[in-house]
Amino acid sequence: MMRNCLFVAALLSLALAGGCAKGGNGIPPLQPTVTVAAPTTVDPSSIYPTQSVTLTATVSNSTNTAVTWTLGPAATCTGTPNPCGTLTPATPAPTPATATYVAPATPISGVTVTATLVGNSSVTGTLGLIVIPVSVVVTPTGMPTVVSVGQNLMQQFTAVAAPDYAPQTFTWSVTCNAENCGSIVLACVATNSCNANNTDVATYTAPPNAASVAVLATWNPPTPPTQPSIGQAKVTVASRLPAGTYSFQFSGYDSNNLVAAAGSFILASNGTITAGVEDVLSIVPPNTLPQPQQFPIASVSYTPIAGSNGLGTLTLALTGGPTNQYTAVLTSSGIIRMIESDGLGTGSGVMQKLATASVFNAAPQTFVFGFTGMDSSLGRVGSVGLLPMTPSASGGTIAGGLLDSNDSGSVVCSPAPCSIAATSGYSQPNGSLPTYWNMTLATGNTMQHFDFFVAGGGTNSQTSPLTLYVISTDPTDATHPALSGTLVYQWPGTANVPITYNNLAFCPTVNAACTSVSNLTGATANVSLTLGTTDGTSSGTGGTGGFTGTFDQNNDGTITSVGPSAPFSYTYVATPINTNEYLGRYIFQMLEKPNTTPAQPLPFILYASGANRGFLLDQSSSTVMTGTMNPQPSNIVGSYALSELAGVFAAATISNSDFSVTPVVENLLLTSPGGQEYNVSGTQNPSNATLTGTYTMSFSGTGTITLTAPSTATYVIYAIDATTVPNPGDSSLPNFAITDFMMMGTCTPQGTPPTCSSGPPSSIIFAQE
Repeated sequence: MMRNCLFVAALLSLALAGGCAKGGNGIPPLQPTVTVAAPTTVDPSSIYPTQSVTLTATVSNSTNTAVTWTLGPAATCTGTPNPCGTLTPATPAPTPATATYVAPATPISGVTVTATLVGNSSVTGTLGLIVIPVSVVVTPTGMPTVVSVGQNLMQQFTAVAAPDYAPQTFTWSVTCNAENCGSIVLACVATNSCNANNTDVATYTAPPNAASVAVLATWNPPTPPTQPSIGQAKVTVASRLPAGTYSFQFSGYDSNNLVAAAGSFILASNGTITAGVEDVLSIVPPNTLPQPQQFPIASVSYTPIAGSNGLGTLTLALTGGPTNQYTAVLTSSGIIRMIESDGLGTGSGVMQKLATASVFNAAPQTFVFGFTGMDSSLGRVGSVGLLPMTPSASGGTIAGGLLDSNDSGSVVCSPAPCSIAATSGYSQPNGSLPTYWNMTLATGNTMQHFDFFVAGGGTNSQTSPLTLYVISTDPTDATHPALSGTLVYQWPGTANVPITYNNLAFCPTVNAACTSVSNLTGATANVSLTLGTTDGTSSGTGGTGGFTGTFDQNNDGTITSVGPSAPFSYTYVATPINTNEYLGRYIFQMLEKPNTTPAQPLPFILYASGANRGFLLDQSSSTVMTGTMNPQPSNIVGSYALSELAGVFAAATISNSDFSVTPVVENLLLTSPGGQEYNVSGTQNPSNATLTGTYTMSFSGTGTITLTAPSTATYVIYAIDATTVPNPGDSSLPNFAITDFMMMGTCTPQGTPPTCSSGPPSSIIFAQE
């Protein structure tokens, strides 16, 4: 019995001894490993030239963690300097072991770093590295590819180096095809705060001459690479206030009194005015109502504001009258948008240069118009209508014209519209200023007198129609309100296919998306933006067409929004003047009548200048809302996206119906730095405030701008025009870049948490690339 127990014990002892030899429980011992890694902030496949990277070799399952480092492949990584870079182990060696890799000055691929375990050369860890050229992008890039900067004006540029962990340091320069290319300096020079970390922003000052310029940002790390990395923005130095003929208009308030102006001048190459007049409607003591005055224009100048990135001061001096100053912002097309900044009043206006010889009065032409102003009781007046204008030896005649007018809620003609009598006409009072004309409109027993100034555009395009700036010249009384506004050429179609302005004319193409953006302004800071689509139904043979969409309205801080989740469904109809004579007068349902349940739309009169385009007037409400309808391009409708709004925009108040609302002028820089962030920056005047915030955009062309400075506020965006540009991902596919949009304040967040049930008294702001 004892012998058997000893035998079993011996067998058990042998079994235990064998198990210990394998590491216990029959499990083989773990083999040592080496892993080589770069920091999590660095992509090994995107190392920039001369970059220094600390690599770490982590040894597992070995008490000896020492490694040796090599750079390969051996056949490539030889010579002085080593084309693969250098690899320097840390001394004394830490745990885990590290080595510093310094990339070569020239890009290279296929480099391998190897860490070999000391004492067991069969155990290695590797990491592949690729040294790539640094890519430099300079923004803004312009729309579609060129940034327009005015002569002697300034534009800010930003450079970004990719990969983003590369040093963001640059050397700036300019090249051009002219003797004087302008100059570029670091933006921080003005504040004396330059250092190696803020050379990524620079300010370019254009020369006084026209030129095609390349603004270059050369990547400049502490150790320069062999091949320089350069980003560029192409710049066209555009003439600002060059010699030529200009026309302008302005409207606003002196306290709570209406002020309006319009005029034209010829600027010689030496900067002198060879001819020019300005008509002004303003209070002339002892009168208490706006009175007409006319002054010769003595001088006009434009001076850029230092560091303003596109803003400037426009000064217009009148002989025998005041010298007015305006803060102005310039669009890429040369249009100047401005607000008054001389303390004599507040308001906004626009000035533009005639691009070609005047085409006004070259043949019979029909114009539609929109006027606003003040009656003798200080009530708001709005008028829209149509004027067929036919040249004659002495000027021209107006026959068959129409007018709809709303005077503080009272319809002027009943039944509407008024007929403009054939005794109406126009003439040219000053042969030395061919853009200046007089006009008389006869309606019933009333004769109204106006001056108008040919502003720009032409008769060969719906998108850029011939435009005339208009201002009344009668003393304000019970039958002569103070009025100013615009005449726009009505597109007649072609010789083979003339337009009949019936319902179908607003959506002439089958299955097209006939979409427009309407801006409306009424008394007491009541403003709105509408995105609507007409369906062209009934083909003008009776019945009504459909008008559907969304809108945002700010009625002196009270916000109403009808969004895409529950769009409005209204109607429109062409109104023939005689049997089947469709001249372009429509009735549109828009917005909502106040205090109606369920909500009911307001009727508006529209006189069309083209498809989905024209002047609007609310038919009867005391708010007297007036404005314009502008088409979205049919090939772009439903295709807007966030990235299509990035760019540089000149923005300014275009419509204001309350003296308490301060007009603004802004230079907006909308950028897409990557990811899902889209940023807003720029400057707002008259306060010279810095703008910061973000923006969004939907495919329909609506979105928001949310500002964090100069104060927290939200604006809605309604995009209008756009241009087609190459798609950066696939050149065979089109892409779009938004060039014009309108915006309106809808929210001043208040409370904790902040809510947006109300907004500030607002105006319509127009932004143009």
